[in-house]
This record gives sequence, structure tokens and C-alpha cells, in this order.
Amino acid sequence: MKRAGATTLKGNPVDLKGRAIVVGDVAPTFSLQANDLSEVTLSGKTTIIATVPSLDTSVCALETKKFNDEVKNLPNVDVFVVSMDLPFGNKRWCASEGVENIKTLSAHRCTDFGVDYGVLISGGPLDRCLARAVFVVGADGKVKYVEYCKEIADHPNYEAVLAAAKS
Repeated sequence: MKRAGATTLKGNPVDLKGRAIVVGDVAPTFSLQANDLSEVTLSGKTTIIATVPSLDTSVCALETKKFNDEVKNLPNVDVFVVSMDLPFGNKRWCASEGVENIKTLSAHRCTDFGVDYGVLISGGPLDRCLARAVFVVGADGKVKYVEYCKEIADHPNYEAVLAAAKS
């Protein structure tokens, strides 16, 4: 399934593969690669999943650092920042930026994650990257919050994400 013009990049329509997840859905299962090459899945804790095109872009970097800082106040919440960046690049980036409170995960081995969460970009300059979106998954595995950013270069609503993670 393709969602034509589901988001934009600098005002230009961008198509996404997969259906849009809605609050109340059971979160799709996944296995993504961590910086140490281990496999990571949902942990059974409340989890913020932020998808980004690449940590090597300014908005993605700022978003990741913001969640890294905010998770200190959320002791029972995991934060996963997911991109198609390779684990080696994620590890290097985290070390250089002092990011150690969250997990940066790579979906590079398979596009299933992007399709299942409705964030896989189809066509254009960011083809096969992930669009900017945030999901909060409760400990019960159900989606508590969803935000597909209308413009890939815009930040998500951090206050709403954090409030959903705390509830």
C-alpha cells in the first residue's frame, strides 16, 4: 500500500509505503539492529519510537538529542530512534554527540519496519529512508500516541509525545 503525498520534503509531496498506524492498534513487531549489532525488539515497557531520515541531518540530530535529554525524567520508558543509517554510523554519531540514554536503531537490513509503521519513503531523493514520525507504545503493546510529521524537516510535538509516554 502506498500513501501518495502523505508527507512533504521542503513542501514537495512524498509518498510513504504502508498504512498509517492509529492509536489503539497493536504495535507491529520488529527486530532492528543496535549499535553493537545486537537485535532489539519491543521490551514490554512503554516505548517511544521516533523514526528519522538520518542522524546526520540537523533536525534528526536535534530531535535525537532532545529525546536523549528528556528520557532522564522517564525512568520506565525506552526511547528508540530508528533510521536506515548503519549501526556503525549510529555508534560513531552517538559517541561524538554524547548520546547514551536512548537506543539508536538501524532498519537497514529490511524495509519491513518502515512499511509496517507506514514511514518508508517511496521515490524521490530520500527513497528507502524513513519519514519523521513518533509512536508511543504502552507496556501492553498498544499504540498510545502517533504523530506523522506533515513536513519531514519539522520537529515533532515533543510535549505531546512526552505526555503520552508519562500517561
